[in-house]
Amino acid sequence: MHDSDERDRDEPRQSLTRRSFLTNAGLAGVAGVAASMPLVAAATEVAPEPATPEIPGTVPLALRINGTTHRVRIDPRATLLDTLRETVHLTGTKKGCDHGQCGACTVHVNGERVNSCLRLALMHDGDDITTIEGLGAPQALHRMQAAFVEHDGYQCGYCTSGQIMSAVALLKEPCGPTDADVKELMSGNICRCGAYPNIIAAIQQVRANGRVTER
Repeated sequence: MHDSDERDRDEPRQSLTRRSFLTNAGLAGVAGVAASMPLVAAATEVAPEPATPEIPGTVPLALRINGTTHRVRIDPRATLLDTLRETVHLTGTKKGCDHGQCGACTVHVNGERVNSCLRLALMHDGDDITTIEGLGAPQALHRMQAAFVEHDGYQCGYCTSGQIMSAVALLKEPCGPTDADVKELMSGNICRCGAYPNIIAAIQQVRANGRVTER
């Protein structure tokens, strides 16, 4: 009887101990989860994911390129060349020397040819810019593009877009009739492959056809 009384007294103590442990553990777990929830909510409120991330230091710019207005944000130090290639993704305009000496980056701004590597894009907010992509299409080549193809006025092709853009601008500039006159006005465009005779022949063909049309 004595042993039974001792077991009876021990069992409630052990049961209470297990119950207390489980209860306390459960409360601790719930408390831990509850404590973490405000932190997650606070983090979401403090650093929401922006719909359109803006890089600090960039400025807004509207560039009218090939008849389409592109609203972009750029580094104010970005050149027109880098903006065309890296921001607007018009890669027909090439980066050659990046010093305004080779002419590979030639584009038209308000109808005049410029070396886009020497111009800050910010200078041309609202200007009318034409790149090689806006000059013609494979199914409807500009007459200068067609002449370059006919006379094989390219080899590697890297300088070709700049050559064509300069040649098209030349059609509206004062230029004498001879090959030497054309060479002088095209001297800002370098062809490392040496396709100069073919380039001059292409330009002169377009000029001749233009004179016939004018008559």
